Amino acid sequence: MSSGAGGVRSRRRLALVLGALGLGVIVISLISAATGQFEIPVSQVVGAVLRKIGWSTGGTVDQLADATLWNIRFPRVALGLLVGASLGASGVVMQAVFGNPLAEPGVIGISAGAAVGACLAIVTGIHVAGIFTVPLAAFIAALVTTALVYGLSRKDGRSGVVSMILTGIAVTAVANALIAMLVFMADSTGRDQIVFWQMGSLNGATWLAVGTSVPATLIGLIGCLSIARRLNLLALGELAATHSGINVERLRMAAIAYTALLTGTAVAHAGIIAFVGLIVPHVLRLILGPSNRVLVPASVLGGALLIGGADLAARTLVAFADLPIGIFTALAGGPTFFILLRRRNRGGGESWNS
Repeated sequence: MSSGAGGVRSRRRLALVLGALGLGVIVISLISAATGQFEIPVSQVVGAVLRKIGWSTGGTVDQLADATLWNIRFPRVALGLLVGASLGASGVVMQAVFGNPLAEPGVIGISAGAAVGACLAIVTGIHVAGIFTVPLAAFIAALVTTALVYGLSRKDGRSGVVSMILTGIAVTAVANALIAMLVFMADSTGRDQIVFWQMGSLNGATWLAVGTSVPATLIGLIGCLSIARRLNLLALGELAATHSGINVERLRMAAIAYTALLTGTAVAHAGIIAFVGLIVPHVLRLILGPSNRVLVPASVLGGALLIGGADLAARTLVAFADLPIGIFTALAGGPTFFILLRRRNRGGGESWNS
């Protein structure tokens, strides 16, 4: 009876959290679309959307406001939601694969590796895949970096926390060195674009960027959701997971591929935005528990909410300035690391797994 009551409470908590996150995403999206140098009432933002989908044809139409919304602000909001969802889901999967709460694309170097691929495509000016060249280069570089970190951090058949973090630091250092070399080699236009990758921003978001992000993001998110239940078994250890009928190596490779796809796509269009995959899953894990079946969809919404809020702050905190989003996610990521350290010290153990 108590177990059933606990299950009901867990489902209610999940519904409440998902509902709150979903509402938060809607609210922050409306506020972000309405806020800027040219203020637009929220009612007009809603009206512009309703008219576009054919649910409303009445009311006074402000053509300047509609043009601002559909050409500038809506693409930026949409791209921010996609990037946040990608990074949030990537964080959950990485933490499940490596078995610790410090694993996320930025911390272990995947974002920097993806940026190297994107910057290399910019500097060389190759166009083998047309408009998909830069995202494709970022994806390939993210996949290679992920496999490199995973392989180098393995010892006795498993990946250690400390070795993974140190490997990520080394890979990030190499990636930053390569980016610096590409900056030296690039012309003024390419140099400006590389600076964009390093700092992370949604400035210049277009519907083309949104359109090229949607397919890869959907594939990655659906893939993460499809393996979420099996990822739970990894917490029991490789042997127990294998006895449960799970092909551990195949599962890890699938998780790596989905993470690289999501991270590469996000970095290709928004640059390096660190700590989202660390902050969001960890906070939600404290609220909802360790089940990845719950954490993946919750982190999708949580990541979208965090990037939406960070982008709103980046555009509005300083007048006539568009600050890098990475500033705000890093400011939130530092205290999160400190909280993790304090929790481990209070527990009196040396393991990050909890």
